Amino acid sequence: MHFPRFLLALLTTLVMAGPVGASALCDDFYARLPNVSRALCESAQLQASVARSVKGRTIYTRDVAPGAARLRVLVVGAMHGDELSSASVALHWIRLAQDAPMQTHWRFIPVLNPDGLFSRPARRVNANGVDLNRNFPTPNWARESVLYWEKRVRKDPRRWPGKQALSEPESKFLFDEMQRFQPDLIVSIHAPYGVLDFDGPAPAPSRLGRLYLDQVGVFPGSLGNYAGVHRGMPVVTIELANAQRTPTDAETVRMWRDLQRWMDKTLQQTVAARAGGRTLR
Repeated sequence: MHFPRFLLALLTTLVMAGPVGASALCDDFYARLPNVSRALCESAQLQASVARSVKGRTIYTRDVAPGAARLRVLVVGAMHGDELSSASVALHWIRLAQDAPMQTHWRFIPVLNPDGLFSRPARRVNANGVDLNRNFPTPNWARESVLYWEKRVRKDPRRWPGKQALSEPESKFLFDEMQRFQPDLIVSIHAPYGVLDFDGPAPAPSRLGRLYLDQVGVFPGSLGNYAGVHRGMPVVTIELANAQRTPTDAETVRMWRDLQRWMDKTLQQTVAARAGGRTLR
């Protein structure tokens, strides 16, 4: 029996979204990621999105949402595939969001760059050799991103911005998610510089756990530059201290709680002011 191609694609998506696909994914995460058990991954209940990486790997997401959400927060891990700890922290935070849901709609993308993460060795760039965090459509991208790559980082292949903005399926997926979800906050988890960065209109958090604010500037094509500076979506960039090892579980919880406090104290007021003074409480 012959099936049309679109039916085969649909059946593949349904299988990958089901228990078999989830089980295989958790086996892969358990083998690859630090401080991630199969039980933690399975409890995350990741869902297959329609997006695929350059090599055809599924990009998974998870929404944790109460009935009446006041804020929408998008959390992104492993934009750089060799920053393994960022994916692990995102998975731990899914569990924390499930255990103690606030009035926040969380959308998690634990691994944006699966091709880089599952390469041996893991690679910062995607399968096309593009740094996804230099591929977003900031103003004058075509000129500034190339100049920065050639002059500032001396054509470092780990930081190649690509041939054009949003040339990569992974960055295009995140761009589309921002359009669909319209987050009030984006949290982008990276490693290994051990600092906290911030771009956007809201007052920045001074610390999350042991990470203190150290705004390192903006780069052509970066998520913080595009979303935070040019679209007015606050972007908290967490730079974990180690790309191969996660913080302790206690520190992971501490960062989460500090983020919650900052959101409750500062972000909700900023969102309310942006909405014309409408209170969120």
